[in-house]
Amino acid sequence: MLYEHLGARPRIHETAVIAPTAVISGDVEIGADCQVLHGAVITAEGGPITLGENVIVMENAIVRASSANPVHVGDHVLIGPGASVSGAVIGNEVFLATGTRVFNGAKIGDRAEVRINAVVHLRTTVPEDTVVPIGWVAVGEPLLVLSPDKHEEIWAAQRELDFPGYVFGVDRDTPDLMVQLTERYGRSLARHADDRPA
Repeated sequence: MLYEHLGARPRIHETAVIAPTAVISGDVEIGADCQVLHGAVITAEGGPITLGENVIVMENAIVRASSANPVHVGDHVLIGPGASVSGAVIGNEVFLATGTRVFNGAKIGDRAEVRINAVVHLRTTVPEDTVVPIGWVAVGEPLLVLSPDKHEEIWAAQRELDFPGYVFGVDRDTPDLMVQLTERYGRSLARHADDRPA
């Protein structure tokens, strides 16, 4: 299903194959020989998304751009089932395994691997040829790769990255953080009310 969003329509190379149950919305460009499988969602929420050549977006994966953080995916990238990429730059020949999460402002270098259920946090740079192990968390620059049981170390780096401030423009210390966050984000998402099939 292709949708025009904010006046922009998806642009899909003639050799790309898009499953009928995939959703492609807004300023999205999909390169040659890409495969977008069933249930995948590629949605440009005010910023562009570009997929290079031979990119595979597997079942139920989500690729989302914002006005502050576009998405660029290089060539020969596999985005696994149930993975999520939000506002990130992904190099060439990258493997994002099942269930991985890549957050806004992240950069993943060429030939890196983010293995099953691993997380690449906000504004984190993963250098080329780096492996983030199964279930581990990559955070910061310089990069720290920590096992999930290292919560205090992850939080120490993560707090400085300021997820609510960077992504939503809301001060983490605001007493009604979630009220402000959901109202602001809800207004932004409400712009989909005017979407139409492309």
